[in-house]
Amino acid sequence: MFGEILDGSFQGIRRNAKAMLGAGILAQSLSAILAAVLTGVVATSSGSIESWARTASRADVASLGIGLMVTFAFLSILSVFMSVVLQGAMVVPVARSVLNRPTGFRRMLSLVRPRIGALIRLAAVLVAAAVATMALFFAVIVLLFSNVRGAGALLVIPLMMGFAVLFVWVAIKLMVAPAAVVIEELGALAGLRRSWTLTRANWWRILGITLVVGILVAVITQVVLIPASMLPTVLSGVVSPHGGSGQGAALTVTISIITAVVGALVGAVGYAFQTSVMALLYMDLRMRKDGLDIVLLRDLETGADPDGIPGRNAGTGSTPYPGYGTAPGAWPYGR
Repeated sequence: MFGEILDGSFQGIRRNAKAMLGAGILAQSLSAILAAVLTGVVATSSGSIESWARTASRADVASLGIGLMVTFAFLSILSVFMSVVLQGAMVVPVARSVLNRPTGFRRMLSLVRPRIGALIRLAAVLVAAAVATMALFFAVIVLLFSNVRGAGALLVIPLMMGFAVLFVWVAIKLMVAPAAVVIEELGALAGLRRSWTLTRANWWRILGITLVVGILVAVITQVVLIPASMLPTVLSGVVSPHGGSGQGAALTVTISIITAVVGALVGAVGYAFQTSVMALLYMDLRMRKDGLDIVLLRDLETGADPDGIPGRNAGTGSTPYPGYGTAPGAWPYGR
């Protein structure tokens, strides 16, 4: 149930705090460092930027814009790769916590290391698919405006809504692919197919849980970050009310670093919680479709493979016992 998913996610983070929060901090480090550096550069060179803007030609402005777009695209792709790899890694402590087996950061890395290549290939496939979809979307818009002209503007909004709905639908269908790649030792394409199969007939349930968790994390994050975002204004009036531009810039840089660190910590907790929910959804789907819960109970009673990943040798695509969950009113569907 939804409450059990939330409780299990909190328990997984609490029992494996070093692994979950450490990976979460790694996932948020890129954006935190970028935000701190960007704020510091803007604060210390605002005057030179203004003077450059007055004398810059259109070619200079265009080259700067292209450079910023390329940098943003590169950092976005790098962030996607890091996110997919770390999501796959963070599935390991969650899966082990189902059997009450604690997992440290080093243990998590050692268990997921053989699957890093497959996770990187999975990220490459997802990035290539996203880029191809965006290119197709912009190509369709260009064709609309070039052929239909004024009426094309009326079709852009429903077209954007259609692409957004398609994106959400596919994202939910492929959400547990990193978990399948790590736990079941599948390749990139096989992991995508496995996620597509596992989420069948559970799409709305997964969407509801993911949406509620995302809203919950966003609200809590904003509640924590709003006071931090007000620190520069408050401290500049208290610490240096009549200070010069140099003191103001130094204070802005210091506060931006502190804010970036706080944002990274809060984001790490939220990222760990969302990833834990995804991992538990994967385990839940396998229990419903493969009878993984029976295998886990057997492993818990026998203590088999205490240093491995639960569910790795349970088999995929078939249930551990003939006819499991298929008879009318059979457990677990007849509860």
